[in-house]
Amino acid sequence: MYKKIMVPLDGSELAECVLPHVEAFIEGCQVNHFVFVRVVEPPATFYSGDYPISPEVMKERETAGEKIARDYLDQVVSRLAYESTELHSEVLVGNVADSLADFAEIKEFDLILIATHGRSGVNRWVRGSIADKVLRSSNIPVLMVRAPGSEGGI
Repeated sequence: MYKKIMVPLDGSELAECVLPHVEAFIEGCQVNHFVFVRVVEPPATFYSGDYPISPEVMKERETAGEKIARDYLDQVVSRLAYESTELHSEVLVGNVADSLADFAEIKEFDLILIATHGRSGVNRWVRGSIADKVLRSSNIPVLMVRAPGSEGGI
């Protein structure tokens, strides 16, 4: 049924609550292709005093963010080494929810396995819900896992 699963991670312990589910898909459902994805939002242009930050400095910040994201994903993949299972990582740059939904469609994943931080009320309105935005904009099934310790979580 599911052969290729995308697993978005944001670098937080809460987001890693999906990892036991990844292991369950590997062991119980014989899924053998996972891509762990982290999206780096481009740095916002802002001014320091009377002058904008130079494009070179902005590019350096973006590159540094991409390296941090790649190193993090490499650590996650190395912890989950399974024989006969393809575990890949991908760093994207852009708006998080849009980038995830677009990438999932382009790469033809069968499922998105994503953690939700369980925000509600004003906090959700102000900070938004990436998982909810991915759910609403994706054309493929999305399995949302509520992070333990999150609002409403166990």
